[in-house]
Amino acid sequence: MATVDGVRYAADGAVATLTFDKPGRSNAMDVPMQARYGALLRQADADAGVRAVVVTGAGKAFCPGADLGLLDGIAAAPPAGGGGHENFRDVLAAASVGVPVVAAINGGCAGLGFVIACSADVRFAAAGAKFTTAFARRGLIAEYGVAKLLPELVGQGRARDLLLSGRTFTAEQALDYGLVQEVVPAEELPLRAHAYATELATYSAPRSMAVMKRQFEREASLTLEDAAREATALMIESFGRPELAEGLASWNERRIPKFPDR
Repeated sequence: MATVDGVRYAADGAVATLTFDKPGRSNAMDVPMQARYGALLRQADADAGVRAVVVTGAGKAFCPGADLGLLDGIAAAPPAGGGGHENFRDVLAAASVGVPVVAAINGGCAGLGFVIACSADVRFAAAGAKFTTAFARRGLIAEYGVAKLLPELVGQGRARDLLLSGRTFTAEQALDYGLVQEVVPAEELPLRAHAYATELATYSAPRSMAVMKRQFEREASLTLEDAAREATALMIESFGRPELAEGLASWNERRIPKFPDR
C-alpha cells in the first residue's frame, strides 16, 4: 500500500506492518499523520486476517515527535482550552486495540513518538537507537498519558528521571530500564520484530490476547483480590470457548494450533 499522510501499511500473512514514512521531516508527526496511524491500527484490528501488528519507521528515525513547524504555529496561536481535543485516541491506539502491537524502534524516538512506543505491547530496539521524552526541554508537559504509561513500564523513580530531565538515553539503557524487551543490530530489527509478531499470530489465541490486553488495563487499578475475582470469572468463561479445545488438541497432537478469530 502507498504511503498516505506519512504512514505506510503492508500485510504479510497474519502480520501487518505500519511504517512511519515522512523522509523530509524524519518521520515527525502532524495531525493528519496521527489520524492516519490511529485509523490504520483500528483497520488492522478489525481485519480478521491480521493477528499481530508491527509499528516501525522508515530511514534512520522511528518518530522524533511532533513536527516542530506545527509546534511553532501552536505557540504563535494557542488553541482554546477545554474539551474537544480527542486526538490522543489516535496516539494511544495501540493500547486500545485488541490485536497485539510490537514497536520496532529503528532510530530516534522522542516526544510523541516516545508515547507511541510506550503504548505498544512489546518494544524491540535497534542497537544504538536514541530515546528522549523531550517534553520538559521544549517547555511542554508529560503528554498523552505518558505520566501513567511510563511508570508502569520502568517504575516511578526512573519515569520521573526521564520525564523531568528530558535527557537522551540509548537503546542499551532502555533495555536496562525495562523499557524495551530486546536490543538487536539495526539490520536485524525488521526480521526480528516480524518473527516475534508471527510467533504471536501463529501460537497465541487472538481472543486470549485481546482479553489479556483488557486485563492489563483494568486490573492495574484493582486490588489483588478484586483482580483475581475478575480473572477467575474470565477463566471460567474461557472454559466453554473453542480456543481452549483447540489449544488442548493442538498440544496433544503436537501441531500448530488453528485458533478461531477474535
